[in-house]
Formats: sequence, C-alpha cells, structure tokens
Amino acid sequence: MNWFFITLGYSGLSPKAPGTVGTLVSLPLGMMILIYFGSQTLFLATVLVSIIAIKEINKYEAHSNIHDDKRIVIDELAGMWFALSLAPAISISFNALSMWENGFLIQSVLSFALFRYFDIAKPSIIGRIDREVKGGLGVMGDDIIAGFAAGISSAIIWQGIITFF
Repeated sequence: MNWFFITLGYSGLSPKAPGTVGTLVSLPLGMMILIYFGSQTLFLATVLVSIIAIKEINKYEAHSNIHDDKRIVIDELAGMWFALSLAPAISISFNALSMWENGFLIQSVLSFALFRYFDIAKPSIIGRIDREVKGGLGVMGDDIIAGFAAGISSAIIWQGIITFF
C-alpha cells in the first residue's frame, strides 16, 4: 500500500475537510496538465491513476478493514481531473489563461464547485455506487461519476453563458 499516493501527498491527512483539501490540491495540478499537455493527456492520466488507485485502495482496505477512509483522497483527484478533462476541453497557452473568451478559468472553477457538490450530495447513481459498491472500485467509482457529471454540467453552463452574452 502506498500511503503517500492514496492520501495525495498526505493532503488527506488534513484535520478539516480532507476531501476538499484533496480536490484543491488536484485542481492546479490538473490545470497545469491541461495547459502544457492538453485534455486528452489529462484524461488518459486520470484513467491510469484511477486504475492504480483501485488496486492500492483494495490493498489498504484488506490491511485496515476500513472502507472508504476519509483520508483517502486520490479519488478526489480522479474526479476533479475527469471534470477538468471534459469541461475546458481545449488546449490553452499560459498567456491566454485570463481571457474571458476561452472560459478556461471559469470552467475550472465551475468544475471544482460542481464536483464538490456532486461528491458531497451524491445524487442518483453517484450515491448508489457509494453505498453498494465495495472495495477500491466503490471508493473511486462515485468520484469518477461525480467528475463526469461536473465536467458535463460545467460545459453546458459555459455554453449557456457564451450563448447568452
């Protein structure tokens, strides 16, 4: 078991809101991958991290007998990165970050807020996965689906904003 990995550089050890702290750590990392390598790379990196995380979480749960330990926040990284890879699905240069037209910063913040909402509220299938699926797949699954929902919602909201204005 790799404690550094599943706690996302020990950010999951935060005494207050470890999930939010893990998501906040994930956001700038994901944004940097988007800026320098693009959304496809971020998406594929997220898939790879998710597969490794499922195996590592299974090892941790077998050793500790604790399901979905709040200190495990690698699932927040996966959800946040899936949201980012779907929402601002553009490659952007570092110089163009603050331009309103590209929506990069707005969609990134929207993705963060919507991911946290879906991850905490656990509506529909997200809650069902959280309650019924065991092991690493259950820990990662609800956040992955929450990330997809957040990314798609962010993209739809952004399209509404640019259409309206």
